[in-house]
Amino acid sequence: MTNASKIWTRVDYERDGKQHGWLQLPHSVTRSAYGNIAIPITVIRNGKGPTAFLMSGNHGDEYEGQIALCKLARALDPGEIAGRVIILPAANLPAAMAGARVSPIDQVNLNRAFPGDADGTPTYAIAHYIDTVLYPMADVHHDLHSGGSSLQYLPFASMRMGADPDLNLRATAAVKAFGAPIGLVWAYSPDSRLSSVAAINHGLVALGGEFGGGASVSNSEVRMVEQGLRNLLAHAGIIDASSAVGDFAGPTRLMEVRSRDYYVYAPEKGLFESAVELGDTVRGGQVCGQVHFVDNPGRAPETCHFERDGMVICKRHYGLVERGDCVVHLATEFAG
Repeated sequence: MTNASKIWTRVDYERDGKQHGWLQLPHSVTRSAYGNIAIPITVIRNGKGPTAFLMSGNHGDEYEGQIALCKLARALDPGEIAGRVIILPAANLPAAMAGARVSPIDQVNLNRAFPGDADGTPTYAIAHYIDTVLYPMADVHHDLHSGGSSLQYLPFASMRMGADPDLNLRATAAVKAFGAPIGLVWAYSPDSRLSSVAAINHGLVALGGEFGGGASVSNSEVRMVEQGLRNLLAHAGIIDASSAVGDFAGPTRLMEVRSRDYYVYAPEKGLFESAVELGDTVRGGQVCGQVHFVDNPGRAPETCHFERDGMVICKRHYGLVERGDCVVHLATEFAG
């Protein structure tokens, strides 16, 4: 395994002005022996200053961020900024073009592939380029998500707790500056192979967020992302403070996910009937929902319960579940 990325580009990251180009990932297939996967990238630079690296399409079926970044790539003028903005609107391009969470080429989830592998399959190679080329250039990073095909979320901007208390404080301030109704602090994660973890390891102020879901496009949440990105760029000192738009719906409410017991999982395969709605406040032991068995209607449904108190911030979108699918997860007020 080598350390150097195989991805190449004609974009010059140090050149002033606006460049729309591609990251070329060599990919030899039957129809194209010397072919490349051409991943779109926009670089906008104006002299010295901080660098913001804005990314979406980590999961291809999450659309609000992709649309907002395409619009920003066209709208942002070099004269507006001091520093550099790197925009990667379809980070896992094969997944984005397929409208799928994972790449149809290698069936890999980009957000479970960091820090990547230069000699790996395409998704690992993309993660490696982001980790070794783009993250080292950046000061601020925002990886925009939504619930995709399988989940629905209350919209929020987020940050992930790392080992550096000062970096945590700076990321929390950036979440508040973004201006979403909810700012979520991930104090617990079931996986460490995430883009945000890799970004934090590079010392970046790294934000995420979930803006919608169900593989649809929410107009209000596209606007929230557009507005929040302007706020974030102003907070980072890349655009003038007067260009900030402000809070989307009042001051940001800080919440957190702190442990595994915030999640509820389907106990059996069947049709899940939820007993709660997004935004509901629930108590530990309360019924979360039931799994019904349409192939055996005489069988009583399996009931699942919440393990703790909290607010429903995420629900499964699909009705059909298998044992182990997350059907709901909670958030609680940020304890600091």
